[in-house]
Amino acid sequence: MRPDRWAPRPVQGIPDGTVLYDGVCVICSAAFRFVAARDPAARFRFTAVQDPLGQRLAGLLGIDPVVPESNAVVIDGIAYMKSDAAIQVLSRLPRHGWARHLRHVPKRLRDWIYDRIARNRYRLFGRTETCMVPGPELRRHVAREE
Repeated sequence: MRPDRWAPRPVQGIPDGTVLYDGVCVICSAAFRFVAARDPAARFRFTAVQDPLGQRLAGLLGIDPVVPESNAVVIDGIAYMKSDAAIQVLSRLPRHGWARHLRHVPKRLRDWIYDRIARNRYRLFGRTETCMVPGPELRRHVAREE
């Protein structure tokens, strides 16, 4: 059995709470706004794969920045991808702790569902020509190099 290239792995030089997302994907940008609205402490900071920090993180994780197959989040120096990333973020939001139980669903099934949505995200939800520019209410949720 080959190793899971999407398994959680240590990553250095990326601030804790950094979330990598596809900045031209409509559903990915909606997820950014969803999390930001429920993260009053701004624990999570977002970077689009199209931004310099996002491209660096994508490179560290083997994610193609032109056709990203996964999102990612860094928690305590560990990078989580695909459905693991979604569970890590969602379960840390106030009143969303129930999401940690989704870890009990087999990863192969979770990632299969994730892949179906990711592969069809532009067709199903749309795509923008440029990355979303966060307004003042979202700026504190934008990742920056440390």
